[in-house]
Amino acid sequence: MVSGSDAARRLHPGTIALRIVVKAPQNVAGLVALSAAASKGGALVMAGVAALVLVGAGLVTWLRWRSFTYRIADGELVIADGILHRNRRSIPFERIQDVSIDQKLLARVFGLARVRIETGGGEADEASLDSVSLAEAARLRAVLRGRDAPAAAAAATEAVPTRDIVFAMDTRRVLTMGLFGFSLVWVGVLFAAINQLGDVIGLDWNGWRDWAGIAGRQAWALATPLFVLLAAIAALTVGAISGVARTFFIEHGFRLEREGTRLRRVRGLTTRTEVVVSLARIQLALIERGMVSGRLGWSGLRLQTLGGSDDAGGRQQVAPFARDEEVTRVLAAAGYPAFDPQPLRPVAFGHVVRIGLLRGGLPLLGVLAISWFVPLAALALLLVPIPVVVALMARRRHRYAIVGDTLQVTRGVLSKQAWIVPLRHIQSVSVTRSPLQRLLGVATVRVDTAGAKGMGRPDVSDLAVGDAYPLARALLAVGSGMNASGIPRHPESLR
Repeated sequence: MVSGSDAARRLHPGTIALRIVVKAPQNVAGLVALSAAASKGGALVMAGVAALVLVGAGLVTWLRWRSFTYRIADGELVIADGILHRNRRSIPFERIQDVSIDQKLLARVFGLARVRIETGGGEADEASLDSVSLAEAARLRAVLRGRDAPAAAAAATEAVPTRDIVFAMDTRRVLTMGLFGFSLVWVGVLFAAINQLGDVIGLDWNGWRDWAGIAGRQAWALATPLFVLLAAIAALTVGAISGVARTFFIEHGFRLEREGTRLRRVRGLTTRTEVVVSLARIQLALIERGMVSGRLGWSGLRLQTLGGSDDAGGRQQVAPFARDEEVTRVLAAAGYPAFDPQPLRPVAFGHVVRIGLLRGGLPLLGVLAISWFVPLAALALLLVPIPVVVALMARRRHRYAIVGDTLQVTRGVLSKQAWIVPLRHIQSVSVTRSPLQRLLGVATVRVDTAGAKGMGRPDVSDLAVGDAYPLARALLAVGSGMNASGIPRHPESLR
């Protein structure tokens, strides 16, 4: 634990210039409005208004910079801010789960970085120091993670730290990953722009078709399928390009390194981020296979940590586009065993019945009701078997087992997910049964770990009741009723 107290510090003075540049578009909009209002006064009045706006914006930015201070005081980070209404926050080191550093494009120009402090108490960061020098960012991260001051100073000045590269992606790998990151956002933007352009220039497609006469209308009818085909090709091309561009900006220069008991991840082109993950804080590993990329042998690996994350669901992406052997190597660097599908067993057949009823039963009733009034709607009955087939595949892919000292779970039909959860990291286990599950004699074992967010948890759905309770008790049997974080488990939920 770091003892003693630092003097209050301010953010880097370059923060003032950085914020002025970032806010420039807003200031330009204000200048245009004020200039239009003062246009009757001539160029001199307009210049005076512009000068007042710029001086006012600079003064407010300077006051905000000067009023913001931070310091290390006896095992806690103290932050004070506010021009008129002063705020003071104290964050004890014990609450800090993770400290990450990132650099946006302009910050890199000024040689500055943002320090994000995460406590795991919510989705947002507990505090953010934007912006400090790179040396100060390294010092803060070392101190806030519990190292002593000399070690922190050494970390800030160390020129070539000893690090082993565990996983990295070159430009070709990043671009290949982007091809599978198809985005429909820009497709919608493209067609909206075409529609708006037609409205602006008053283009009337029906009028052109009528003007062309009978022969023209026949040619138009023949050209319509070709136009639809070309539009589909354009949409796919735009979606692929946007996916590649987005992936390139986010994942450019991706590198994962092992440094002692920590993993360090660096990535990004315009926004450069550097995240350090302590091995002791990793709670589970999640392997993901996409619908298309997974069948071509590509996987992604995320590690869930105690703290927050800049990734979705509170999980750090450590190998976003990797082969199986690369995933195994990263898992070994994190102290996790490889995923082993051999000993996994499927859930009960009731899983097929429940999923089939939920996904096929309700649509079947809807089709029957509609076909009573519209007989042709009965043709939709041909689609009813599809949910049943999906349910059969879901049961085949949903497997589980306790392998060594870990719980391993897999599920998914088109895209697949596989969890590796050390038993010592399980916070609580509960057995739930819906009315339909009671009727089918099955139950769901819900598994909670620290830092878990969202619905992507390693739950085991639709086990036979005779298997669900023994599995839950086995998951809770490790240790003396306390997990690795010192939080008591909850065996009473199994009664």
